[in-house]
Amino acid sequence: MAAQPPNPLTLVESVRRISISYQSCKDPQEVIITETPITPPLSPKAIPERQESMAVDEVAVVTGGTNSKWTSLPNDEPMPLESPAPSHAVQDRMSVEMDEPIDAQPRKPPARLLEDEKVRLQPKGLRLADFDVRGTLGTGTFGKVLLVRHKEASSKHGTQSHFAMKVLRKTTIVQLRQVEHVNAERYILSRVQHPFIVDLFATFQDSLNVYMLMSYVPGGELFTHLRRAQRFSPDVTRFYLATIILALKYLHSFNIIYRDLKPENLLLDSRGYLRLTDFGFAKIVDDRTWTLCGTPEYLAPEIIQSDGHGKAADWWACGVLCYEMLVGYPPFYDESPYGIYEKILNGQIQWPRHVDRLSRDIIKAFLNPDRTKRLGNMIGGPQDILDHPWFRGVDWDALERREINAPIVPRTSSVDDTRHFLHLPPPNPDEIPGLVGDEEPPALRQRFDPINYQFLEF
Repeated sequence: MAAQPPNPLTLVESVRRISISYQSCKDPQEVIITETPITPPLSPKAIPERQESMAVDEVAVVTGGTNSKWTSLPNDEPMPLESPAPSHAVQDRMSVEMDEPIDAQPRKPPARLLEDEKVRLQPKGLRLADFDVRGTLGTGTFGKVLLVRHKEASSKHGTQSHFAMKVLRKTTIVQLRQVEHVNAERYILSRVQHPFIVDLFATFQDSLNVYMLMSYVPGGELFTHLRRAQRFSPDVTRFYLATIILALKYLHSFNIIYRDLKPENLLLDSRGYLRLTDFGFAKIVDDRTWTLCGTPEYLAPEIIQSDGHGKAADWWACGVLCYEMLVGYPPFYDESPYGIYEKILNGQIQWPRHVDRLSRDIIKAFLNPDRTKRLGNMIGGPQDILDHPWFRGVDWDALERREINAPIVPRTSSVDDTRHFLHLPPPNPDEIPGLVGDEEPPALRQRFDPINYQFLEF
């Protein structure tokens, strides 16, 4: 028997996957709009890199000249609060399929209404000028994520002093038609509250940007810890996947689908618990939606086939995540997204010998192409997942109360320790005018500027 090739992670340090974004258009020559390779090689024989998300919308994009190319951050879905107007072909399909059930569960109103939840943002007295910039945690097309410190807060007295500040450039948001999606992210995060979801404390804007003040989760991405470990044991995987199950169960109770589950969007807090972050693709969906978005390796078959998708797409992603944690790479990989899509639709999974029978069983249950038979989407709903033999022995209530010791506790020396994030230069002061100085109130005519008018909630 031929020897297995060495795992590349033992040979070189992993690098992060290239961000991608493209939209489907009516003109076949304008189908793909990107400045970077569609997707990097990702397989047991290739160096794993950090992959950002992509979005494909049914609405045609106006492009032309050399300015028609663009790239995106993980939260780049050209998504309105309501589903986008479908094309004629999609309308024809909808007229046939809308009455067909896509879930085994009967259609019913959500267990809770998000609009009934209390808005959990801080009082209006908080200002951008109250914060100092301490570093840069990440960057992308729209803007940056900064580490900031409240000038008057004192950690000695138990007051939270450090936060993550998400900074998004308003002109870029408008240019890439992201206004509705940014407002949707604010709307959802301002009302949800769960121990395994990042908190949104306040939002601001200045003449250039909108800002979201969020939890600073110092342990870094699960992606980084997974690449360092190469793969996790079943017990470690079970701990992390169980926290994600509880977070998704909570979101689904509001009919919120997350749609971008992957190790890059999971942060470890100081105690080693996961926090779900980046809600750019999250959406309230009572039945199903047709917007194609997510990360290629994590897309459910119904998303690829434009068949309409709902909560079942999140449970499919749980199967992909479980496999990636146990094996070290996703179950479906190729050098192009189209190759990935073919393998997802083909449904054949290669199983390394170390993956035990029960782990294979739960992954197969999540990766069932038939949504009516997919684990988490049948009559029993998420309870079927909690009752699966793979989770036998898990105390779900104790886990949600964070009473179980986490398998990995990130080492941090202070509340502003950034060792688990990329070391990036700070932004130029002229890029964040509201943070580095108290801007003068805008003139009356500037308040009614078409761009500023689209961010009234911030």
